Amino acid sequence: MTPTEERKSRLFYLRRRLRYFYLRLVSLRGSPGELALGMALGIFVGMMPIMPFQIAFAVALALLFSASKITAAVGTWISNPVTWYAVYFYDYKLGSFLLGISPDRALFSSVMRALESGEAPTAVMSKILSAGGTGLAAFLIGGLVSGVVVSIPSYFIWLGIFKYIRKKRLNRRRVRNDRV
Repeated sequence: MTPTEERKSRLFYLRRRLRYFYLRLVSLRGSPGELALGMALGIFVGMMPIMPFQIAFAVALALLFSASKITAAVGTWISNPVTWYAVYFYDYKLGSFLLGISPDRALFSSVMRALESGEAPTAVMSKILSAGGTGLAAFLIGGLVSGVVVSIPSYFIWLGIFKYIRKKRLNRRRVRNDRV
């Protein structure tokens, strides 16, 4: 396979995957408010440094607030291998600032090395937990605050997206019914 054919193949695969996820998003059941609330709860949890427990915690919150469990789980994907470094960096810096403590560079660099080297999420969590009360508090408080700051606007953004999708789907149904 030539490099051009390989590139076209990858592009075709990417386009196909994006189309698949779009169709899955369009077919979600629930009101736009429930879907958007689930997404916002997932994003809130995704901003917290509880990596191996994010999906379970987001689904539990979705159950508690009568939101979509599927979109809550999807919302946690804001925290992924590409964004972990930035999310954890700002969580720790913000939490340290709010607590009035100076950031422990050794703790932070050990957590970041664990993330960069691809260690298991439980190993990253154990490094955070081994930091003691103040280090853990800095990560958690920073995560809570950044989670609130990011999830509130995300609710309204996703509410608009889900309303648009619902309206588009209803219009498509009307057109089909008018033809028959």
